[in-house]
Amino acid sequence: MLRTQKFRPFLFGLSALALAACAQTGTAPDAAVTEAAPEAASARVTKGNLVIEGVPEASAELKERLTRYENVRGHGFQDWTGEGGILISTRFADVSQIHEVRFPGGARRQLTFYTETVGSADVSPEGGAFLFAKDRGGDEYYQSYRFDLGSGEITQYSEPGSRNGSALWADDGSVVAWARTSADPASRRVALEGEGAIGPVDWSADGKTLLLQRYVSVAKSHIYSLEVASGTLTEINAGDEVAYSGASLLADGSVLTVTDKDSEFQNLVRIAPDGTMTNYTADIGWDVSDWALSPDEKTVAFTLNENGLGTIRLLDVASGQVRPGPTLPVGIASGLVFSPSGAQIGFTFNGATSPADAWSFDIATLNLTRWTEAETGGLDPKSFLSPEMMTYTNADGMDIPAFIYTPEGPGPHPVIISIHGGPESQARPTFTSTYQYWAKELGIAVIVPNVRGSSGYGKTYVSLDNGLNRKKSVEDIGALLDWIATQPQLDASKVVVHGGSYGGYMVLASMIDYGDRLAAGVDIVGISDFKTFLENTEGYRVDLRRVEYGDERDPAVAAFFDEISPLKNASKITKPLFIIQGYNDPRVPYTEAEQILSAVKANGVKAWFMMAMDEGHGFRKKSNREAQREAETLFLQDVLGID
Repeated sequence: MLRTQKFRPFLFGLSALALAACAQTGTAPDAAVTEAAPEAASARVTKGNLVIEGVPEASAELKERLTRYENVRGHGFQDWTGEGGILISTRFADVSQIHEVRFPGGARRQLTFYTETVGSADVSPEGGAFLFAKDRGGDEYYQSYRFDLGSGEITQYSEPGSRNGSALWADDGSVVAWARTSADPASRRVALEGEGAIGPVDWSADGKTLLLQRYVSVAKSHIYSLEVASGTLTEINAGDEVAYSGASLLADGSVLTVTDKDSEFQNLVRIAPDGTMTNYTADIGWDVSDWALSPDEKTVAFTLNENGLGTIRLLDVASGQVRPGPTLPVGIASGLVFSPSGAQIGFTFNGATSPADAWSFDIATLNLTRWTEAETGGLDPKSFLSPEMMTYTNADGMDIPAFIYTPEGPGPHPVIISIHGGPESQARPTFTSTYQYWAKELGIAVIVPNVRGSSGYGKTYVSLDNGLNRKKSVEDIGALLDWIATQPQLDASKVVVHGGSYGGYMVLASMIDYGDRLAAGVDIVGISDFKTFLENTEGYRVDLRRVEYGDERDPAVAAFFDEISPLKNASKITKPLFIIQGYNDPRVPYTEAEQILSAVKANGVKAWFMMAMDEGHGFRKKSNREAQREAETLFLQDVLGID
């Protein structure tokens, strides 16, 4: 059976059991965990794993009000088992684990039992085992494991001190390729070196050839063919300066992939051995996102990102004909996986008003099967609010796409502008219990914009904030504030900006540029200074981030970083700020939060702070998320004057 994997940018190294190519990395996992905690401030207190400043205790009434929303539980389709069942990821305790479901609607049997998240599983071709990975405290130094479905035995096959991911079974199940970083360069056999994140994406049927992908940026990546025995490496379409996303090697030597070559959008294409390219989706005009090739190589199932929605299409490889997939409710289908026979496709469906569930459909009939039914914490799913797609015009005359959740009642409603991270991400209308809570329980309108630099709207749009254009995306928040002021159902005097990671930078930048029009901000694992961020983020990420943000070693870029630095402009932040951080964050180190906290407090501004010592880039543990949501509610009530 052909096993393919959509490449996700992860690491710098490749290893396939005896093949071990890697790149040096910085801090080892143990050091990240055992490093001394930051010096306590006078107002700082520790409650379990949480370090907080300025955050009052939530009432029992508030905790009860929130608990139903925090107990919403979705299910993600992972893979088919050899017994005709499926594996899913879901949470029954504090974090998500892997569960088995043997028939549609059947009981979920938990297989992994860890205090850290296990969010994915890849079943072997014969169906007897699956691979998974987990880190420690959010440090993202993932270790790799094999779970035997017969005996339940778990074997770690990665080396301590390394960071691992993108595991990929060979078609006969005898070998696995995966990506790895390691601090020991003497242990590696180099298959591919250079800038970018490198990982395996497909094996040939005979196991002699391995396709690799090197991700450089959202606009640039490369595909290579590696002859395993000799180590000979050949680039597919060498010299192309385009993006690729995953690849499958066909029996005739052709390569299926998704690329934006000669197009604004990501298209499904076939590259013949002589380099000739056939574009199957050129006339569609939206990005192809998830995709999977059937075991017999005759059919490709793929999803289209249609203005944020995710619909399924089917391609006949021989004829090039594209036909619709099953009819789904409004929402997003993702994570397509063919069954071993090729007759069924499993996927995760996340509706705008329904949490994620595992589904499948029959290739021949398109008949849908729902395997799981998400719990909604006792809330009535019919009461959930549907977001409305909208656009607003920025100062340059561009239409900026966004989604808005409007509470019931005439208003005017306070507003939260929720800004996604990335920056090359896209806000899509997936179900979020947080937005539902804000709108339904607190009466706050939630607007989720896709500012310049977001993906999903073409490669020109995603590049509009690169380099010295970094503040263009911030200007789009200013334009959104202009739009809010024209809407009678919205209260322009009560607007809070909220965002994580790059979205956290956007919060800080918006509070500097538009502070007189904002009530407050919530900065979650946000960048407060691009120079210090690039100096302190984990070593395996630096080059990838320099492609997007700019190279701080260039004097012109360094000067621009100083100009736009929230830290260096912190004196302009005059409204309340809530800073939320994971201590083990390898992407945006906790020092980014600490330094902006100190700077804002020096202004005499009200500043709340929450740091989880057992989390990384965002909170994954239910107990920590509950504490975060309780504190956010108290903050919003305080700064917006609401009950």
